[in-house]
Amino acid sequence: QVRLVESGGGLVQAGGSLRLSCVVSTSIFSISTMGWYRQAPGKQRELVAAITSGGSTNYGDSVKGRFTISRDNAKNTVDLQMSSLKPEDTAVYYCKMSTWGRNYWGQGTQVTVSS
Repeated sequence: QVRLVESGGGLVQAGGSLRLSCVVSTSIFSISTMGWYRQAPGKQRELVAAITSGGSTNYGDSVKGRFTISRDNAKNTVDLQMSSLKPEDTAVYYCKMSTWGRNYWGQGTQVTVSS
């Protein structure tokens, strides 16, 4: 059974930083595309950042230049370094793994940015 467990969320002031981490319980992590998504109250879930098995990255327009996604295939982890946080970054952040046509999601971690 594939499990994704996020950690690192919390409350931070605007302008601050947080680092989210997602650990995946499967060896197919290394061949998977990993992504971070977020969902704010009343809004649709949106892509924050993604990283392929080869290390290519893609970012949502609203976080470009502020967030950095990275992965460690030896540890089956994908991290999201968030800097210059804004109140509009407040959301539940989800980790997603995509492989062999299937998607797996974590349970989410809350990030709250106060103004």
